[in-house]
Amino acid sequence: MQDFDAIHDLIEKPQTVLITTHLNPDADAMGSSLGLAGYLKKKGHHVIVIVPTEYPENLYWLGGNEEVIVFEEKKRVEISQLFEQTDVIFCLDFSAINRIRDLEPLVRQSRAKKVMIDHHLEPESFADYAYWDTKAAATAQLIFQLIDRFGDKNLVDVPMAECLYAGIMTDTGSFRHANTTGDVHRVVAELIDIGIEVSPIHRRIYDNVSVDKLRFTGYALSEKLVVLPEYRFAYITITDAELKRFRSKMGDTEGLVNQALAVEGVIMAAILIDRGDEVKMSFRSVGDFSVRDLASQHFNGGGHKNAAGGRTTLTLKETEEKLLSVLPAYQEQLLETV
Repeated sequence: MQDFDAIHDLIEKPQTVLITTHLNPDADAMGSSLGLAGYLKKKGHHVIVIVPTEYPENLYWLGGNEEVIVFEEKKRVEISQLFEQTDVIFCLDFSAINRIRDLEPLVRQSRAKKVMIDHHLEPESFADYAYWDTKAAATAQLIFQLIDRFGDKNLVDVPMAECLYAGIMTDTGSFRHANTTGDVHRVVAELIDIGIEVSPIHRRIYDNVSVDKLRFTGYALSEKLVVLPEYRFAYITITDAELKRFRSKMGDTEGLVNQALAVEGVIMAAILIDRGDEVKMSFRSVGDFSVRDLASQHFNGGGHKNAAGGRTTLTLKETEEKLLSVLPAYQEQLLETV
């Protein structure tokens, strides 16, 4: 699904453009949004970036971050007016419109032309135009490829390149996941040639943590990690009280599920986090085992084969019990996965 010519024609003349992404934005969501924003500004557009929820502080350094608007209920009227005044809406890094939570009705009701750019499976048909490719490792990769296809690679400066690199780096697990293809490395090589320094980007995202987060990570791994060898599965549960005890901030739980997956012999890992009104779940796997299928079938989730999310309105304990109850159906597949 690649409407290159239509998207090119849509942004040929300067107008008001709004960019949004999924709730709890990660580095790919913010990197692709701010990278695209920088490009569109250079093309003469008036650009607004609005996100449905807060995002981790280790992304605040991204170029253009200071102009990002975080949705707040008390500002709904003001934000609604921005949507009404918008000509084009870019929807980045999500393919299901409910992933933007309170912004969903504003996007649906807007008269603006809608463009979806994403790499997740099974997109909904809510957009007028789309650039969608599940083979891409990150939406940031698609943004660079789109700019290149439009013949505007010369407009990509260092701050824009840093945003796009951050998105690609994180969504490939620092280039160690199976989605790290030759195309990924070719895009990254071009970003490096623009003048970015990759080591500082990595440090800003991964090596800039608070003492509270370090202690929280130690607690989670020493006290909350459960390993079930009979399923080659490991998981962590985190209560709302534990988040408060360690003064957890947005992003502090990121990476814990990968730590669980790193246990010798483990094929699938999960983290279950009590967020008050819901339990948020993250799944990771290696090899041919699809956590996306499991999350989609049992936990209202989706994502990629080896990285997926889900959520329930059950209690944390009930969610844990449900997860454990479905494991036997996957035992044979987990044990046979190479």
